[in-house]
Amino acid sequence: MNPRQKHVVHTKNHVYLLVLSQSFRRFVIHLILTVCLDFVTMAFKKLFTRFSRHNTGDVFVFDQSALSALAHTHKSAYAEAKPFPHVVINDFLPPCVANRALEEFPPPDAPLWLDWRKRDTVHQPKKLGIGSAKRLAQASPSLQHILFTLNSHTMLEFLEDLTDIHGLIPDPHFTGGGLHQILSGGKLAIHSDFNFDRRLKLYRRINVLIFLNKDWKEEYGGHLELWDPAMTHCIRRVLPTFNRCVIFNTNKDSCHGHPEPLNTPNDITRKSLALYYYSRDSNEGDNSIRSTDWRIRPGENG
Repeated sequence: MNPRQKHVVHTKNHVYLLVLSQSFRRFVIHLILTVCLDFVTMAFKKLFTRFSRHNTGDVFVFDQSALSALAHTHKSAYAEAKPFPHVVINDFLPPCVANRALEEFPPPDAPLWLDWRKRDTVHQPKKLGIGSAKRLAQASPSLQHILFTLNSHTMLEFLEDLTDIHGLIPDPHFTGGGLHQILSGGKLAIHSDFNFDRRLKLYRRINVLIFLNKDWKEEYGGHLELWDPAMTHCIRRVLPTFNRCVIFNTNKDSCHGHPEPLNTPNDITRKSLALYYYSRDSNEGDNSIRSTDWRIRPGENG
């Protein structure tokens, strides 16, 4: 091989190595970028999932056919219940929804709660509430969404079918409702509810309570008590166990509460969701506007 041929071969080898080197560099760069992109994507996915689960969770809507069947099942019993129309339904919310509501339920020291010491300490000592929807904005979006769903068209149809009270309207302001939490030693005296919302200009007709208390023991107390109109004796006591829903007509004779102080350890509270529903028309014979009417049990001091 003459010098010229050697030079040509050397040049070809150099070009080949150069091309190979450039291809290798591109491959390495592509590999690094791919790995970095996968890592960043995975990190953002984990971050988004964590953020989403904490703040929004899965979207929850009621199954309309399931609620319709539930209303049909309990309709007769509701109308015939004593001392006033009511029903107790266990496992009312889907388990994942009830668990999420409990997980995101605000602790007693959360800023959204009103200071119970500045409220009615005679009839409802150590009872925490939010007062209205303005404070509800400080709760997690998931918990807010659950409450909004309980005010939905599907829920209204279920309540109308169950109670035979039509033209029901939810309270978007959650006046006096939304979230309730009672501390150890707290209570709620027996009462009948206020019957008119001046902001909505509507009459109150239905109460829905959903308890969120896991592993609740009988000795803790906190039973929801339903009393006869004459306040001679308690007709029914309902233990506030997890995902138990109580629905009842509210009028001047629907006396209810949990009058015995809560007997729980200091770190265990009685938690519930409270929804109130209204209509344009009052309950028959109950159109005189009144505030909450606190009642006295036999042997109890006024």
